[in-house]
Amino acid sequence: MRVFMGRPITREDIRHPFHWLALGFGAGLAKKAPGTWGSVVGAILFAPAMLLPLWCYALLLLVAAVAGIYICDKTARDWGVGDHGAIVWDEVAGMGIALFALPLTIGSVVMAFAAFRLFDIWKPWPVGALDRSLRGGFGIMMDDLAAGVLAALLCHFVFWVL
Repeated sequence: MRVFMGRPITREDIRHPFHWLALGFGAGLAKKAPGTWGSVVGAILFAPAMLLPLWCYALLLLVAAVAGIYICDKTARDWGVGDHGAIVWDEVAGMGIALFALPLTIGSVVMAFAAFRLFDIWKPWPVGALDRSLRGGFGIMMDDLAAGVLAALLCHFVFWVL
């Protein structure tokens, strides 16, 4: 049994489908850097989707974000916590945003990953403001979605301007 932030994660927690999604298919159970591992899952899930038409990719992101609000909120409520460190669906969806409309290359995926982790950890405005001011599933998701937007903007600047 793993313990995060004073709350043990039980087998029953892992069996619940929404909890399993919130855990990023288990990535959130990593002993070190669960958010980074959740971002790896996001890169693995969204990189192949980069081959889809842009509108399909955008629809996939919308579903991941909206469903994530409910999934993260339900998991946090069931566990009686706020933004539990093992809840990493927000990183999965944020990583998908970081990859939005980039060419599918190893370089673009690595750069988007690095930029997303930078903004997610550093939390510059508006990421930090969202993290501090919002609660529940919406709050869990929004700071990472904003970090994904900043990462995508930086990556597009590097790829298309520089």
